[in-house]
Amino acid sequence: MQVERTAPPVLWTNTIFLGLAHAVAAYAVVHLFWIGVSPWTLALAGLWFVLCGLGITGGYHRLFAHRTFRASAPVRLLALLFGAASVQNSALDWAADHRQHHNRADKHDDPYSIHHGFWWAHMGWVMHQGPTAQKRGVHDLERDPLVVWQDRYYGWIALAMGAVLPTSLGLLWGDPLGAFLIAGFLRLVLQWHATFAINSFTHRFGSRPYDPQSTARDSWWTALVTFGEGYHNFHHRFPTDYRNGVRWYHFDPTKWTVWTLSRVGLTKELRRTPRERIRSARDKASAA
Repeated sequence: MQVERTAPPVLWTNTIFLGLAHAVAAYAVVHLFWIGVSPWTLALAGLWFVLCGLGITGGYHRLFAHRTFRASAPVRLLALLFGAASVQNSALDWAADHRQHHNRADKHDDPYSIHHGFWWAHMGWVMHQGPTAQKRGVHDLERDPLVVWQDRYYGWIALAMGAVLPTSLGLLWGDPLGAFLIAGFLRLVLQWHATFAINSFTHRFGSRPYDPQSTARDSWWTALVTFGEGYHNFHHRFPTDYRNGVRWYHFDPTKWTVWTLSRVGLTKELRRTPRERIRSARDKASAA
């Protein structure tokens, strides 16, 4: 059920940037098919999509927001750099909003509650002043000097990693404009909508095998474009588990990456929900 309410104040900086980014991305599509780009540019765009995506899923989400594992300084730094390139705010602000989303899921002060409408949950909330104070509930993250550094210089880091570096790399094969358009903005907008789909599509469509009362749902196809984040009913039921795709056949590259890094000592203390608790949740959900 959609909740009627007065729209909060518009955040014009966010709204204008979202609009401009979508316009540049639309031109990037025209440039791609009308003028063409180097194969190296396409490879760079793919690489940036993966690295920035993992910066959000493995870094912002599972490491910083939920503390489902611990990571070495180099891993945290890379997650913060490529997370910034995804232009979804600093890790501190992202984690503050996301923790509020879990603590107040489906309530009026859930920052991106599906009950405020599909559009609001997808991206409308980004363009309006949210119901939470920035950085609330992230005191643990404020003790991490790398996270504080990224928060302080977030704008410059996002510009450097999201636009300047891809464009500079494009110079190596003579296609800086293509790299700016495709690896910079088209990649960015596609990544936004992949992330936004978790807040909208997976709170509206899919199955609820672990908690039938939650609006969060498991959706395999959103897992494909978000590196495993689509198993959202499981995640809301067990948010401290470093896995989202808990079954062996679930597509969860973020889980595989975190586990692989643990084999070489770059991550540790990976938190897993006991198998008995998961089975009990499934049994109760199926009986409901």
